[in-house]
Amino acid sequence: MKPFQRSALYHLLFWAVLFGGWYFFRYDDFRNKQLLLDITILKVADLALMVYITNYVLIPKLLYKKHYFLFGILFLALVILSSWLKMYFEGQLMHNPRIFDLSYNLKGRIYDNMIPHLLLVSTGAAFKLLLDYARAQRRMGEMAKANAEAELNFLKSQINPHFVFNSLNAVYFLIDKENSKARDSLHTFSEMLRYQLYDCNGDTTAIEKELAYLHDYIEVQKLRRDSNTAIEFSVSGELSGFSIAPLLLIPFVENAFKHLSHYSNKLDIVYIKLERNGQQLLFTVHNSTETNTRQPGMIRQGGIGLKNVRRRLELLYPGKHTLSVEPGIDTFTVQLKLAIA
Repeated sequence: MKPFQRSALYHLLFWAVLFGGWYFFRYDDFRNKQLLLDITILKVADLALMVYITNYVLIPKLLYKKHYFLFGILFLALVILSSWLKMYFEGQLMHNPRIFDLSYNLKGRIYDNMIPHLLLVSTGAAFKLLLDYARAQRRMGEMAKANAEAELNFLKSQINPHFVFNSLNAVYFLIDKENSKARDSLHTFSEMLRYQLYDCNGDTTAIEKELAYLHDYIEVQKLRRDSNTAIEFSVSGELSGFSIAPLLLIPFVENAFKHLSHYSNKLDIVYIKLERNGQQLLFTVHNSTETNTRQPGMIRQGGIGLKNVRRRLELLYPGKHTLSVEPGIDTFTVQLKLAIA
């Protein structure tokens, strides 16, 4: 069934139920059942007409366009005119026009006819406004989700070639070394590429796979460094059985190696630690930097890497993460706290 047909059916069912209820509760008040049927049809048709004019003409044409005063005037005029017409035809059906004559009992006519009409039509308008608001919120949610997915795909498309380039650059430095190391490095690189191509297409990936990718990346970086570099990769706690967004952690590690110091008189340090504390993943990356390569007050962002991961965290883990970036005089520390299921 098409949406329009389904909506029309719901409307017909509603008015049929209202008609039946109205007829049932007034059944004992009328000896002439045909008169009761006619009056019930009149009342339901009158109410339906006012509701549809209000909901599908006055609200979209005036209220939603902020013509509030004109809406209020026409809404009251509609209720008054419709109430008077209903009373007139009701008097004709009962062969007693005077019984609904406004000049006979104005306050009673207002109380018995116009005020109930005003309340009933206002209730119908309130339902219309609530339904429209719910639809608007749903559309906004769908648009936000679509925009977030599109932005995430764009960010990931930027990140992946960046890592591929860095890995190829690392392998380049091994070309003139022993073949066994080159083969091992190429194998490690192929595993990294496999992860990017086949395991990063979903919204999440197992933490074990993300850890393996981090390990492979660090191993490739170790081959580029000499004995003056101290690299430590520490994992503690039960880091298994949950998933995170793919390629979420690697930008921090890549940033540490990219901006690593090149001291000749002391160690260059990269320290990476992952641990689980209850339902929280703690990820720390610490590296040494050279003071003369940094401008006062400047926080290195690592190119597109850290900018992208900040945005991904905002989209994927709103209110469920804490990212701390702490630049020191000759160090740079990043700590991420991530809520996990």
